[in-house]
Amino acid sequence: MNDDRCYDQDEHKVLEDVKNEMPDDDMLFYLADFFKVFGDSTRIKIICALFNGEMCVGNIAELLNMTQSSISHQLRVLRVNRLVKVRREGKHAYYALEDMHVVEIYKMGLEHLKETV
Repeated sequence: MNDDRCYDQDEHKVLEDVKNEMPDDDMLFYLADFFKVFGDSTRIKIICALFNGEMCVGNIAELLNMTQSSISHQLRVLRVNRLVKVRREGKHAYYALEDMHVVEIYKMGLEHLKETV
């Protein structure tokens, strides 16, 4: 019998521990989808723009030199994935980061890239 595994009994225990700590397949699927949201530079720019607090769609569009429609589309993706929240005031919608985890994820990614460049 050809066995491609390359571990002894101690390593087998480590593999069992890792397997028990690993999230289930559904959670890993959701995590992969979550990180896909960060795969668009416009969404990253919007996140960065919201570091200092809430902004309306028009101001974000002006800041990024884009149409309100395209910004609204990206904000919808961010909102569905719970990275931004919306507050409505009359006919205006104001967006803000959902919580500080979003800032931490952004900063950790940027820090990682700066270390590898």
